[in-house]
Amino acid sequence: MIRWILYIVLLIGFIGSVIYGYQEHQEKNAILIQAENNYQRAFHDLTYRVDLLNDKISTVMAMNTPENLSPQLTEIWKISSEAQADVGQLPLTLLPFNKTEEFLTNLGEFSYRVAVRDLDEKPLNEKEMELLSQLHQNSNEIKNELRTVQHQVLNKGLRWMDVEVALATNEPSDNTIIDGLKTIEKNSEEFNSTDNEGVFTLNNKSENEQIKLTGREYNESEVEEIVRKQFELDQNVELQVTETGEGSNISMYNVSFETGELHGYAEVTKQGANMISYMLTREIGDSQISLNKGMKQAQELLEGLGYEQVEMVESSQYERVGVFRFVRVEDDVYYYPDSLQVKVALDNGDIVGLSARDYIINTTAREDVNFEDNLSVEEAKEYVNPNIKILDTRKAVIQNDLGDEVLCYELIGTLNDQTYRVYINVNDGFEEKVEKLQQSEQLYGVD
Repeated sequence: MIRWILYIVLLIGFIGSVIYGYQEHQEKNAILIQAENNYQRAFHDLTYRVDLLNDKISTVMAMNTPENLSPQLTEIWKISSEAQADVGQLPLTLLPFNKTEEFLTNLGEFSYRVAVRDLDEKPLNEKEMELLSQLHQNSNEIKNELRTVQHQVLNKGLRWMDVEVALATNEPSDNTIIDGLKTIEKNSEEFNSTDNEGVFTLNNKSENEQIKLTGREYNESEVEEIVRKQFELDQNVELQVTETGEGSNISMYNVSFETGELHGYAEVTKQGANMISYMLTREIGDSQISLNKGMKQAQELLEGLGYEQVEMVESSQYERVGVFRFVRVEDDVYYYPDSLQVKVALDNGDIVGLSARDYIINTTAREDVNFEDNLSVEEAKEYVNPNIKILDTRKAVIQNDLGDEVLCYELIGTLNDQTYRVYINVNDGFEEKVEKLQQSEQLYGVD
């Protein structure tokens, strides 16, 4: 009798295991099918959009009326952004495809730059027309290669999941999709290597360009002492120090440490030993100090680190942490690209975060620029929405949508109980940007 009961129990267990295994298998298959469907959709969308880009560029080349050119160029910018998003959804982590992404980025940026300018006063010049012709040729090559791969995918039932496995295992076997994408990448690289930089890119400086800082060079031991002093660490606290490798535009040391309940991480530049950022992680208790008190703590930190001539322009509270943004001020002009962010724990006023990268890079790399100033404050106000009640004005340098630094009048005003910052170009009255100021974050779940 007992034996039969054991048999039945074992049989039930076996059947349960089979059912569980089958369900697991089905769920796994469902996930794989969904992933494959997403990959297929992204690829076919990319193929369609590159085809559309090729047609749009061809249409622009045949146009002569500025009123028609701007909408078409704006459409090219929009489609190229969507194509970049499609590329980002493909399983290409292990396959270099950055040149194709760079081509799409540059195409979008060039189109946007031309679309927003006054084409009546500044029509497309000869060099830009040559560039459009090259863009058309290159997009045509990419389109044809994508169509070839698409035909193979549909004809042979090829799967993107196999591409992901082949890349992960580094299989030497021939793969139609991988070979096609490598050809596309090669074509994009050849185009990007041509001398189009003057009209093709938005930013004046490459993100990878080495930033040369002032001051002497510090070694690892000296940086350790700086970190110990900054965070008041005993000599028995072990510091993990690594130096940034090639590819970083700032040579610096990454320092991490742990002292029981506190974990810390800091970045210190090799040249000049500037504290470029740090983060302290600990349990933060209930708020005991105000945002205003936290702001004063942040100011004291920046002064102690040598970041002078800065003023706070934004403050917000996220649960028990105050976040403060400071910018450099010179001759009553606020330089927003030269910004620093400080995080303060509102339980005791400890500084738990600092980010000064933008400040260091922009103050070091900026070239001398003479901004034209043709408008008075009163004239600038005429370019602002009349429904906005202006409360304050000042001059500010910001980075516009084209990546250029421009001098503006910053007009702070209210509309429908919301506060806005409006930036009017001091040269021509163009409305460069409108920002809604954020209020302190609501504390959900707190009585």
